[in-house]
Amino acid sequence: MTTDRSALVGAARRVVVKVGSSSLTTAAGGIDPARVRQLVEVLAAARDGGAEVVLVSSGAIAAGLAPLGLKRRPRGLAAQQAAASVGQGLLAHRYQEEFARHGIVTGQVLLTVDDVTRRAHYRNAHQTFAKLLELGVVPIVNENDTVATSEIRFGDNDRLAALVAHLVHADLLVLLSDVDGLYDGPPWRSGSRLVPVVRSEKDLASVTIGSVGAAGVGTGGMTTKVDAARIATGAGIDVVLTSAEQAAAALAGAEVGTLFEATGKRRPTRLLWLAHATSGQGTLTLDAGAVRAVVERRASLLAAGVTAVGGSFVAGDAVDLLDPAGAVVARGLVNFDADELPALLGRSTKELKAALGAAYEREVIHRDDLVLL
Repeated sequence: MTTDRSALVGAARRVVVKVGSSSLTTAAGGIDPARVRQLVEVLAAARDGGAEVVLVSSGAIAAGLAPLGLKRRPRGLAAQQAAASVGQGLLAHRYQEEFARHGIVTGQVLLTVDDVTRRAHYRNAHQTFAKLLELGVVPIVNENDTVATSEIRFGDNDRLAALVAHLVHADLLVLLSDVDGLYDGPPWRSGSRLVPVVRSEKDLASVTIGSVGAAGVGTGGMTTKVDAARIATGAGIDVVLTSAEQAAAALAGAEVGTLFEATGKRRPTRLLWLAHATSGQGTLTLDAGAVRAVVERRASLLAAGVTAVGGSFVAGDAVDLLDPAGAVVARGLVNFDADELPALLGRSTKELKAALGAAYEREVIHRDDLVLL
């Protein structure tokens, strides 16, 4: 079955576009004004065509390298955060100037994992995006690299873009890279062929996915882009992967790059983030009965079904749930600190209420805060 790319893209009323560092900056690390201007012209044209646009832009760390006298991306977290602090302002200002040439207002949105996994935060993030788009603003999104404490990135913002696409109820995600699509082997190798359409995992069976990108500037590769496409398509969003040079053609519905067709339906946004944007800060080992309750009945996790606690975490953190053999079966937001839980294990909620008070009658993890892995 042939997909009408023009009709599919043309029907997309809300589009998330992600652009990588190597598509925006020079090899020395500074922002390339010509590249930024070219991208903004394409996005402004999409706006003129009636689409709402959200831009997820890498480049903050890369943009901060030259002003700080750094020749390449630093490895240390503190140095990366310093570069992001300098570069993010420069990047946002450049976008603001270029979009203003088209009469378009931009708004900067810096996200952390907490912003979209903790209940109150993700609702606020959704409402903020909705209001910005209602007001005709182009949100420009990046991870808040300056204050990220564990891992500096979601995966070169590819995964972040897929999750933002779901958060804003986008119809289409466009991933712009320095490679013009997905190839069945390394793009530079003779004989590698472009994969025009991916409809299911079967289409990826013969594809060798390796890392590509500009050495020393970008951090992503084709692996993170395919992962992002899986997240988005599994949540009902079509994805086009192509190069920044072909952005205009992609947004016009031309047969460029690789189209990943949607395979699933929209899922609860916060649970999608919990599954794909977090890592467990600790572990809870469950007995067989609790595993069945969580996995088969989708029930909340109670203290009576927990046999062991691992790691250091506080209430509200994401933790991995293990079966008796040690395999991860789910992830959830825990309601107790790690040091509180050992005294609660194996005890019923009624027993805990009687012994410790009503505050201990609640679930260890509520089913609304659980996602199966």
